[in-house]
Amino acid sequence: MLNTQKILDRAVLGEQISEEECNFIYRGASLGQLASAADSIRKRLNPAETVTYLIDRNINYTNVCDTACKFCAFYRPYGHKESYILSREILAQKIEETLEIGGTRILMQGGHHPDLRLDWYQDLLTWIREKYPKIQTDCFSPSEIDNICQIENKSAYYVLSALKDAGLMGLPGGGAELLDDRIRSRVSPKKISGERWIEIMDAAHSLKLATSASMVIGFGEKDENRVRHLTMLRDQQKKAKERGDFGFIAFIAWTLQHEQTALGRQSINRGLLGSGANEYLRNLAISRIYLQNITHMQSSWPTQGYKVAQVALEFGADDFGSTMMEENVVSQASTKTQQKVQVEEILSLVQEAGFQPRQRNTWYQIVA
Repeated sequence: MLNTQKILDRAVLGEQISEEECNFIYRGASLGQLASAADSIRKRLNPAETVTYLIDRNINYTNVCDTACKFCAFYRPYGHKESYILSREILAQKIEETLEIGGTRILMQGGHHPDLRLDWYQDLLTWIREKYPKIQTDCFSPSEIDNICQIENKSAYYVLSALKDAGLMGLPGGGAELLDDRIRSRVSPKKISGERWIEIMDAAHSLKLATSASMVIGFGEKDENRVRHLTMLRDQQKKAKERGDFGFIAFIAWTLQHEQTALGRQSINRGLLGSGANEYLRNLAISRIYLQNITHMQSSWPTQGYKVAQVALEFGADDFGSTMMEENVVSQASTKTQQKVQVEEILSLVQEAGFQPRQRNTWYQIVA
């Protein structure tokens, strides 16, 4: 017979719990039990007194997308009067502003543009590498990579290899939302499947690209849908590690922001979408307990606010995330999100929470 505390005790000692056991503790364990176990595991895997952060900028190079996810208010259809592709001049300004405040990375993502060929992305990366050699480039989520694959009729490995040769250093974990296709088929039916997302990340892992894994909760899903998502990540991480690859460097979870989206406006979904602070913290702690083969976990100040992000540091998170400098996708889905944070604010918030802040780069190496 399953016992909540015994499962948590085994996890604290480093034992991998089963998917069945994870489902059991998801609702059976108290928030306090989960926090205690997650915090113990976080301190075993990472320096106990340190919380890292990243100085970077999110850049959305285009808002053109033909996938029409119901939870997205950012995209514009091809040919829409508000659609755009950023010019090199604007990109240069954004990168230079990032470097001026000590930034080390740009996270560049966009939509699924039907006209942009592989050579366009290669030229862009080569230009950034040659003009700004000190900036790290984490660009193009798995669904964007799949879009390029479809346009070029090439494999994910081929496309990622070409992009890496042009200067790509990492692949962000965007577009995962919930990998369980029972949820994806309802909220983003035109988007790649959960298995395809994993397949593209596997190619990125084999190429030693820096990658992260993400998760969004609040689609009206059940606990088992969330745990299935975590299992898919854990299995891929195990596969990559056994092959000698880095795998996912970090895991980031946040809650669905939906008030300004088509999904949120559908009357049938009123009261069924979104997740509060307690649900976010529970999911974060469960993730830390279950995904012990992924070293780092971020708190989410953009969707939870600063106070909950501080509390998350006691629920398994060892990283406060990044400055971002601008955020256009999540923030356009809701009026409740934080869009940016200053470096000084991160330092103050982390210290106020009782930790020592340390600036890192994409690879979680401490930056002097």
